[in-house]
Amino acid sequence: MLSLETPLIVFDWDGTLMDSTGRIVSAMQTTARNLELPVPSDDEVRSIIGLSLGVCYEKLFPGVDDHDWITEEYRYQYVEGDRTPSPVFEGVVDVLTSLKDQGYYLAVATGKARYGIDRVLNESKLKQFFDRTIASDEAQGKPHPEMLHTLLKHFGLVSEQAVMVGDTSHDLKMAQNAGTHSVGVSYGAHRVELLKQHSPMAIIDDIRELIGKP
Repeated sequence: MLSLETPLIVFDWDGTLMDSTGRIVSAMQTTARNLELPVPSDDEVRSIIGLSLGVCYEKLFPGVDDHDWITEEYRYQYVEGDRTPSPVFEGVVDVLTSLKDQGYYLAVATGKARYGIDRVLNESKLKQFFDRTIASDEAQGKPHPEMLHTLLKHFGLVSEQAVMVGDTSHDLKMAQNAGTHSVGVSYGAHRVELLKQHSPMAIIDDIRELIGKP
C-alpha cells in the first residue's frame, strides 16, 4: 500500500492511533451537563472529533461566545475527571517501528492543542517515533490544508510525496485540500460511507494493514 515514493506518513491522533473516541464523547457530554449546556448526542460529538476546540464549541454549543470556561471544564474532564479507557490501538507500536525502520518520515497532524498532544505523546511513549507534530493551535484547523502544507515544507517535499492517515472526514478532506494521498481507517469516529466521499486510496480495518499485515 505504501512506498518510499511517498516518504512522509502523517497520522491523525484520536481515533487513529489512540482509542480515545469514547472518552472524548463522555468528557464532552459531562462538560455540557456540568455547565448546564445542551448535552450533545454521541453522534454529534463524534462528528466534530478532529476539529479544533473552538470550532467544536461553535458546532455543539452555538450562541456561546466565551469558550474559555468550556475549555477549562473539558480539559479537566478529559485528563482527570473521566475514566473511560483510551489506550493506543493494538498494533500501533509495531506499525510505527516498522515504518521508521523502512526509512519513512512520520508526523502527527491533530485537532488537539499543543498542550494536549504533548501530554498524550509522553504518556503513550510514542513521542520517539515522530519526526514532527503539529497541533490545531499552531495552524488553521482541519480540513484546512495548512497543517499538511507546514509539514511538507518542513521536510522539503511536495504534496504527492505524503499520505495522510485518519479516521474522520476532516482528515481526508484536509488531504484532498492539500493534494496529498490519504488512507482512511474504519475503526474510529466516522463511518466508512462518510470516509469514502473523500476518495482515500484505501480504507483499512486495522492499522497493521499499512505494513501488509492483517
